[in-house]
Amino acid sequence: MQDLVLTPTLPSYPQPHTDTSGKVFSNLSPAELIEHALRRKEGFLSSNGALVADTGKFTGRSPQDRYIVRDAKTADAVWWGEINIPFDEEKFDQLLAKMKNHLADKDLFVRYASAGADPNHQMRLKIVNTLAWHNLFCYNMFLRPSKDELKSFQSDFTIICAPDFEADPAVDGTKSPNFAILDLSRRMILIGGTAYAGEMKKGIFSVLNFLLPHEKGVLSMHCSANQGKDGDTAIFFGLSGTGKTTLSADPDRQLIGDDEHGWTSDSVFNFEGGCYAKVVDLTREKEPEIFDAIKFGSIVENTRFKPGTREIDFTNRSVTENTRTAYPIHYIPNAVLPSIGGIPKNIFFLTADAFGVIPPISKLNKSQAMYHFISGYTAKVAGTEMGVTEPKLTFSACFGAAFLPLHPTEYAKLFGEKMEKHEVNVWLINTGWTGGAYGTGSRMKLSHTRAMIKAALEGSLEYAPFRKDPIFGFSVPEICPNVPFEVLNPRNTWKNAEDYDRTANELANAFITNFEKFKEFADENILKGAPLR
Repeated sequence: MQDLVLTPTLPSYPQPHTDTSGKVFSNLSPAELIEHALRRKEGFLSSNGALVADTGKFTGRSPQDRYIVRDAKTADAVWWGEINIPFDEEKFDQLLAKMKNHLADKDLFVRYASAGADPNHQMRLKIVNTLAWHNLFCYNMFLRPSKDELKSFQSDFTIICAPDFEADPAVDGTKSPNFAILDLSRRMILIGGTAYAGEMKKGIFSVLNFLLPHEKGVLSMHCSANQGKDGDTAIFFGLSGTGKTTLSADPDRQLIGDDEHGWTSDSVFNFEGGCYAKVVDLTREKEPEIFDAIKFGSIVENTRFKPGTREIDFTNRSVTENTRTAYPIHYIPNAVLPSIGGIPKNIFFLTADAFGVIPPISKLNKSQAMYHFISGYTAKVAGTEMGVTEPKLTFSACFGAAFLPLHPTEYAKLFGEKMEKHEVNVWLINTGWTGGAYGTGSRMKLSHTRAMIKAALEGSLEYAPFRKDPIFGFSVPEICPNVPFEVLNPRNTWKNAEDYDRTANELANAFITNFEKFKEFADENILKGAPLR
């Protein structure tokens, strides 16, 4: 009985057992996978029924250990550099052989799933895991074929994820023992040395970011999407931590998806079958849809329980800031199923501005929209990647450079064509700081952000007076329902206006410096979207 009342309040979790029988478990249900995970000591069951698991040493993605095999298919197509690191074909074969040998006597959890709610652009997956909770993660995050579909299911792409297998950098061609390697010709992803489940989901996103724009002319997007009661679609671009999941989970609108989508000639469709939301400081009052989605079948990563209970302590940061939950999209009551919406009427660029100078809401003209799409400004939020412990100024092209195998201008070209054709409204939303920079100011109130987005969606800002921001050139509304007027002008929230001016000019100069590498692509209309000084 003693073991039954032990509660993991400290960052020490039991190590998964290593005794294996070499069995293969295919397409198990969530209940069966949870039974395996508990028996194998991969995690604990919380009081609300969710499986609580640790990701070990890696509590975020490791972008410097992600590779793409360089071969005839990718040599001239991939945007090689710090983001897309080339990997040798022979080394891939060598590593694959070593992984297969390592897995030969292991218990394996195999899942057949799909990515892409639009049947015309769907990719079928075979996923091989050594951890039961990883296979549950894939059940939650990818699309789940029906029993009839499984009878004739043939996979297009394979993921092999073995956290307990490490590469030998001196022999295998990796920088570190951990790795995530995409082979777009063999249609495989190898992941080893890391138990961070997000590597699997982002690996498939990267694959779709290569195949859909390059081969089908579909714009792949790092965004969330929802639709109103009249079917009007809105999409929210932004890096992790800027509010994509939170702001798209709106009780008054239907959720299409929270992170990855494609934009075709007549629709927007979700790549995934679930949501992967940050849960640090989560409460039902602030985010009821996400809070209530954490139940039996959901996974919560890297959290701890309140002492003496099995109640999750969402304020606990002892492991990481990047605590997350993964749940199937139908756990959100008003989700759109299948996850397909119409052409967007409103597009929101979300930025967590650590400088505290970007207005909380601005309307962008076409030049500014293209400029800021290519720039992709935000602050990386603590914990999203290894080594990031506080908000860090960054420019991530197309609001997702870390997942773009192609040059950003290829995505920007598609975005520009679609934006022009459909005459969508584009808004820049600052979910970051106000009243000063990070460390001095405060985070933008979620209630204010929701009110501004609601006003934009309902069209009430069409009748508001706008001012032109003297530094960035944005059109900024001077009034907005349920938002104090002084909040709309960030300069008014600073104690010292001169400090604001100096900081705003520093950020404007950072935009201009960052855009130098895109000048060769940008035409005169795009360059008109740059800061005014």
